[in-house]
Amino acid sequence: MLIRAGYDIRFETDRPTPMLAMLSIHPSRNKDLRSPQRLTASPDVPMYDYVDAFGNVCTRVTVPAGGLTLSADFTIEDDGLPDVPPPWGPQTAVEDLPDETLLFLLGSRYCETDRLMQAAWGMFGHITDGRGRVETIVNWVHNHITFGYEYARSDRTAWNGYQERVGVCRDFAHLAVTLCRCMNIPARYCTGYLGDIGVPPVDAPMDFSAWFDVYLGGAWYTYDARHNRPRIGRILMAQGRDATDTALTTAFGPAALVNFVVKTEEVTD
Repeated sequence: MLIRAGYDIRFETDRPTPMLAMLSIHPSRNKDLRSPQRLTASPDVPMYDYVDAFGNVCTRVTVPAGGLTLSADFTIEDDGLPDVPPPWGPQTAVEDLPDETLLFLLGSRYCETDRLMQAAWGMFGHITDGRGRVETIVNWVHNHITFGYEYARSDRTAWNGYQERVGVCRDFAHLAVTLCRCMNIPARYCTGYLGDIGVPPVDAPMDFSAWFDVYLGGAWYTYDARHNRPRIGRILMAQGRDATDTALTTAFGPAALVNFVVKTEEVTD
């Protein structure tokens, strides 16, 4: 399967404003590209990339006075298969987890494990199967939070989502990640492209999406508490502890987002 994806995003500001952008696909998907993936800027300004501690490609750029448009358009190959679930069986004991997964058991900016620990063990402590525990958490979060773009808020944490019971995809992911970590299952936050491939199209503008991975059975597996079903055609952009590590853009000064267009569609001809 071929997927055409990209974006057109514009910021306006009255002064030069440094910005960090995570708008490139994750290096793990580079081998699947079938056309070059180039982040272009208008006007043409200097940019350079580096790879952060989580393996994400980060672009440094300064938005000039007046504004800047960032865009990309590329084609990528996908296996066309839905998300694969982990095997059934007990989760790995904390003392046997690989060192690099332990970071994803800890609390973070948007994932307050300390505030949700008691609730998590009260709801999910009786489940001994690792996959069963994760899927019960995902089902619970999916039913607990009401989705709506009008509920978007940049400072909502997992604890806030637990209390307010509303949010967007990042809020579903943050709450599910936090509950999994409370149950000693490493969980990392992910963001990327997710088009309406293999599902009825949604009558809403295309956007980037958030989901999460859990470490079970010696590997990472993808779950999505917002949609609560295996999906086709995810294109990972960034992964980390929470939305702090994977923010699409971070402006170090005033910069107004005035245009935001994302496309993700299967190539059918």
